[in-house]
Amino acid sequence: MENENDNIIDKNQTSADNTESQTITKSEEITEDTPEEKLKIAQEKVLRALAETENQRRRFEKETKEAFEYGGFNLARETLTVLDNLQRAYQSIKNDESLKDNKDLNKFLENIEIIEKDLITIFEKNNIKKIICLNEKFDPNNHQAMLEIEDKDADPGTVLQEIQSGYLYKDRLLRPSFVAIAKKVDVKNNEKQEKNKPNDL
Repeated sequence: MENENDNIIDKNQTSADNTESQTITKSEEITEDTPEEKLKIAQEKVLRALAETENQRRRFEKETKEAFEYGGFNLARETLTVLDNLQRAYQSIKNDESLKDNKDLNKFLENIEIIEKDLITIFEKNNIKKIICLNEKFDPNNHQAMLEIEDKDADPGTVLQEIQSGYLYKDRLLRPSFVAIAKKVDVKNNEKQEKNKPNDL
């Protein structure tokens, strides 16, 4: 009895296995791509690879061009410090009371001026240009406002004073100009201050 049952189970299992393998074979036959589809997939992969290669080539060309054009950007920015220090030294020596009686002071200051002019000439030859800002309209791309000054004669937002010079390297900002800009005169505030002033006896 047990043997018969085992035989029945074996037959059922064998027939189930056969049915499953037939189903897998049929589904494999259904999902297998035709040569045309395989060719289309291969063409798409090649086109994608070509597009990616072209993008990389363009990126590399752009980076090479920028490196060539703006390779001296960091050096230019660092060199501005030399000019700043030279100008500070000039002002410091010129305003030093203890040196005013020195007969060689003017010659020394003239030499500093010559060095400053040489540096500025070198900057201009290498496309480092000073930003002209005095009496210009405030430009947040090139200027940095450090303070506002009430001025009834100037339009609000006009640069009245240059605190530190700004520079461009070709068309890129090396350093913004630190500036003082005009602001509208507060008439009400001025009137209040006038009223609050003690009267002279």
